[in-house]
Amino acid sequence: MFTSAPQLAKWVASAVLTAVFLFAILSWGRGPELEMVDRVISVSDTDAEMNAAIVHARATLPIFWASYDAPKRGETDHSLKVRFQIGGNDEYIWMSDVKKLPGGDYAARFADTPRNMPGKQFGDLTGFKDADISDWMFMRNGKIVGGETIKPLLKSMPRTDADALRARMEQP
Repeated sequence: MFTSAPQLAKWVASAVLTAVFLFAILSWGRGPELEMVDRVISVSDTDAEMNAAIVHARATLPIFWASYDAPKRGETDHSLKVRFQIGGNDEYIWMSDVKKLPGGDYAARFADTPRNMPGKQFGDLTGFKDADISDWMFMRNGKIVGGETIKPLLKSMPRTDADALRARMEQP
């Protein structure tokens, strides 16, 4: 199923951080507050559905940037999921408080504590490049817009949590 231990670790880290971030999303604003256990959802780096979600998210980044640059009423909490290359492993993590930097790069704060980045904590500011963005999302009137890499994980979540999350998502 998995081609190597580093590849498995890469997707496990991404899934753990996504699960934690989803708990935060489900607790924001309106809607039922859910109790979600921090659990690992393993996904292979060769998973066609996850890879398609990343491709779709990258292709629809202009929707994110349009809202970021000129948010409509009710559009808040713009976040990017970013890949950080650490040795042979990659760590994917949601970033908040996104800022465009002169020269085309970006800076944002970790929306969770990185697992494979010693010395980095929740809320730390760090930089990244456009090529490292793997997903995006923002809130529109209490609903999640974007979040393509969340969708393949829904089938691995408890049904009540997945259903509640689906109810909080909308199309861009």
